[in-house]
Amino acid sequence: MNIEKLSKRLETVVSFIKPNMKIADIGSDHAYLPCYAVKKGIVPYAIAGEVVEGPYQSALKQVEAANLTDKISVRKGNGLEVLQSTDQVDCIVIAGMGGALITEILGAEKQKLASVSRLILQPNIAAEKVRKWLYEQNWQLVDERLIEEEGKYYEILVAEPGNPTLPYTNLSKEFLLGPYLLKKRNIHFKKKWQDELRIWEKVLQELNKAEKNEETEAKKAALIQKIKMVKEELI
Repeated sequence: MNIEKLSKRLETVVSFIKPNMKIADIGSDHAYLPCYAVKKGIVPYAIAGEVVEGPYQSALKQVEAANLTDKISVRKGNGLEVLQSTDQVDCIVIAGMGGALITEILGAEKQKLASVSRLILQPNIAAEKVRKWLYEQNWQLVDERLIEEEGKYYEILVAEPGNPTLPYTNLSKEFLLGPYLLKKRNIHFKKKWQDELRIWEKVLQELNKAEKNEETEAKKAALIQKIKMVKEELI
């Protein structure tokens, strides 16, 4: 992967950026995504944010090597700390992190989302947590995509300010499986959830062997409910 050719995962993320948006890529790593988006003429300006020194330096070098220092600002900071009030960012991208961390980043400085018109989020795990957070914070989920790359499944969620209830008819099931993904049911949907079911059923077996207490029973009940919901959709 480089600034000329992104991974399938990041290419899919970029496909949801509207033309001429100013973007902030939080956790930008080597700044491949902003460099690609600027070089392709999709966006006029980007911010690449990194909290870790090594990736921050890699991003700086990448932007300099691509001669894009006038169009991409590489900044070191934790999450949305890298954004300033004068930036006027239209779109925030957070890709390749866990769902819990994504919601933590967004929630830490919610005031900086006031002028943002689109969030493109790609959690590696726990997409359910991201959907729930968006719903509770009045962000409307407007699209989703499920892709497979090198044996791994990735969910890309796109949200805009709006009515968060619109995509949903069954919150618990659709937080887990994705309202749009449930409708689309692409070729990866069944395989992803069959794989998840196998993992959950092994975990349930272990919980059944564990000492009975309130915490264990609560975990079992939640897991049984998830298994039931997924099986209903795979029949």
